[in-house]
Amino acid sequence: MNNGIKLCHGNGGKDTMQLVTDIFYKHFSNPILSQGLDAAVLEIEKERIAFTTDTFVVKPIFFPGGDIGKLSVCGTINDLVTVGAKPFYMSCGIIIEEGFNIELLERIAASMAETASLADVKIVTGDTKVVEKGAVDQIFINTSGIGQIHDNYHVKKIHSGDQIIVTGTIAEHGTTIAIEQYKLKVKGDFRSDCTPLYEILKYLEDYIGHIKYMRDPTRGGIATTLNELAVHSGYGIRILEKNIPIRKEVAAINELLGLDPLYIACEGRLILVVDKEKSREILHCIQQIRNCRDAQIIGEFLTDRDPYVYIENSFGGRKIIKSLEGEMIPRIC
Repeated sequence: MNNGIKLCHGNGGKDTMQLVTDIFYKHFSNPILSQGLDAAVLEIEKERIAFTTDTFVVKPIFFPGGDIGKLSVCGTINDLVTVGAKPFYMSCGIIIEEGFNIELLERIAASMAETASLADVKIVTGDTKVVEKGAVDQIFINTSGIGQIHDNYHVKKIHSGDQIIVTGTIAEHGTTIAIEQYKLKVKGDFRSDCTPLYEILKYLEDYIGHIKYMRDPTRGGIATTLNELAVHSGYGIRILEKNIPIRKEVAAINELLGLDPLYIACEGRLILVVDKEKSREILHCIQQIRNCRDAQIIGEFLTDRDPYVYIENSFGGRKIIKSLEGEMIPRIC
């Protein structure tokens, strides 16, 4: 890594991981952090809780399907859900550029309140800073969240044959942001999939013991998340192209822009690793949840102990997919 931070260091892919490993893991090293989960799992007086934090700098701050406020609440709630936690409380820290419109700030606060209320989450503390014009781009939001681990859920060891489920159509958030950033005049229903996934633990209550791992494929998309899972498990992964749920309009826009939807962010989807023998039951259960009708089993873990990911098309052709490298769409979340 050279001496300057680049935009690619914030894309959630290989460059981000190198930055986090070389700087933050080195200086903050401890057994909890080294687990590399979306939220820290903590034990306090025999109670297991989850704690997470995230910062949002999306551009534009309002977009079809959401805004920076809704996004910040959904992101924090979903990170807690990935470790099996029911979200309870959140904080909100806001950095505002001098001259920012008060009415827009109120719209953002109202959006945060509405989204948190849907998940029965309370925003209980926060902080506000105002900086000189030009010091930030309009508004940045940091949110942290605390939740209680549901039914003693634990991340479990992944084995060959375990199935991979994605809970809905992919690439919709990042594609929507790209359309806004490039100011494309296109027809079709393009909306971010930004939504809180608090319901999923309730629906999957009877299957908690068969769920081994959960991640939300935000920056870097499902390709980067799958590569992280391959490294975590030590097994190769096969993905079936025909099983990946993506709307035709979304695929077409990505092709137009020269982007690969496998690397485009989702903000309302989970990737689950589940026991093979229960995978169909779990899939059917997930498909009963609103916003998860299009959930699919997209692949499986192989016996090969080389941690790579490949995608297979309907003709049997295979292509290796790696973690995101270089720049894609900046400031998507």
